[in-house]
Amino acid sequence: MRSLVESKWIYGLLGAFFGFALSRSGATEYDLIHQMFTGQNLKIVYLMGSAVVVAALGMRALKLLGNRTITGQEIKVHQKPLHWGNVVGGLVFGTGWALSGACPGTVLGQIGEGKALALFTVAGLIAGTYIYTLLVERWPGLSS
Repeated sequence: MRSLVESKWIYGLLGAFFGFALSRSGATEYDLIHQMFTGQNLKIVYLMGSAVVVAALGMRALKLLGNRTITGQEIKVHQKPLHWGNVVGGLVFGTGWALSGACPGTVLGQIGEGKALALFTVAGLIAGTYIYTLLVERWPGLSS
């Protein structure tokens, strides 16, 4: 019998649950995102902060219990070096998030809710990824 992780349908169910959770929490609402960026309502900040804490504790627990990745390797998280590309990328990402009211995760939830304007955000994500790829090809040190 195949394990739960080997079954491909589990990823679809997890994605659907994630989208449902984003929708129910209000993370797909433009007004709530706007209120977050203006400091009027920090619900989304607290939501993201609690997710980071839960993930950090979960990763630590998995490591302490000796669990391994799906492929049997030791669980390791490597810190990447900070460079100017992180700052520029963060500013571009934050600006896009503030203008569109969506990040790469929430835009899929918006599409699932039938919000047609989210398709423009997806087009921006694709265009931004393409432009980044062109820049990295021209300046390989950009991604290091």
